[in-house]
Amino acid sequence: MTAPLPGPLGGTDLIAWRLDARQFATSWDSGEGAYRFGGRWSRAGTRAVYCALDASTSILEVAVHRGFKRMDTVPHVLTSLRVLDPGDVHVVEASSLPNANWLHPGIPSVGQQAFGDALLRAHPFVLVPSVVSTNSWNLVFVAAKAAGRYALRSQEGFALDTRLHLPQ
Repeated sequence: MTAPLPGPLGGTDLIAWRLDARQFATSWDSGEGAYRFGGRWSRAGTRAVYCALDASTSILEVAVHRGFKRMDTVPHVLTSLRVLDPGDVHVVEASSLPNANWLHPGIPSVGQQAFGDALLRAHPFVLVPSVVSTNSWNLVFVAAKAAGRYALRSQEGFALDTRLHLPQ
């Protein structure tokens, strides 16, 4: 018999993480940023909520867009959520993507965003490989479609390791 992992290491629950500026912590699942600007897997106008399956990847995802300076000087909150039924998650394997370049850094194409939007209309949660951390995964969902299928687990103040924003 194998023992389950302790809670901080995942346990048996499906946990996802995201990092937001503190001013947006209460609206963490609104999808407002993706709604206004679009994202890798959604066009502007879709209220997609982007998370990662580990806290470190969620931090890297914010760093690649906002930079370590902002994370060091603007208060942030690390949020975790639990997906109530992992069977609600549709897993997108890299081999099933129409274009392998979608998993490379760069501006997402209209085709990639349309592909993601279709997945988000069809499934409560979509799990896609991370571009920032190639052995990690991102969980994307639209809160209205996934309502009642996830629960807020925790929110805590985030403090960036100051070695990531050294003096010039």
